Amino acid sequence: MIENYDNVDVFVGVDIGKGEHHAAALDRAGKVLFDKALPNDEGKMRTVLQNLKQSGTVLVIVDQSATIGTLPIAVAQAEGVLVGYLPGLAMRRIADLHAGEAKTDARDAAIIAQAARTLPHALRSIQLADESIAELSMLCGFDDDILGQMTATSNRIRGLLTQIHPALERAWACIWTTRRCWICSSITLHRRR
Repeated sequence: MIENYDNVDVFVGVDIGKGEHHAAALDRAGKVLFDKALPNDEGKMRTVLQNLKQSGTVLVIVDQSATIGTLPIAVAQAEGVLVGYLPGLAMRRIADLHAGEAKTDARDAAIIAQAARTLPHALRSIQLADESIAELSMLCGFDDDILGQMTATSNRIRGLLTQIHPALERAWACIWTTRRCWICSSITLHRRR
């Protein structure tokens, strides 16, 4: 649950994207205050939030709280704006209740803003302390991506070796699963994925 939810005057739904985001802002009565593409630029985000803050207390809700969603969260927190998160499963279920089947950034941002305005129980709070967690999860995400790429490359090589020379693949698999670690000079077992 979002702290001070009852004092919120403006609900901003942000559909996070790689190059740019889309933001939709509603007041407590449901009137649209803002509905435009939002460049992934700190200065432009600050300008939009400062303009919206003139209408009262602002709550920004994002659909992704890690990796590409960290800049809007950080900017909103720096501006003293309340920040929350709408989990993906809740977002999809709420989207199914709205008319239309086309998935567009503008539609998703409007749905997020509407959910923030009418369904406070579906929202999750993002506290300032969570900023460190978001940074760590972003770094862990990079590690997971690298590990996934290494595993995919290894599997690709093994697949090619199996097609070309199965005996060589079996020998390579034996070396890969049990090998001497060059860092600590001990035998380590590497698990296959």
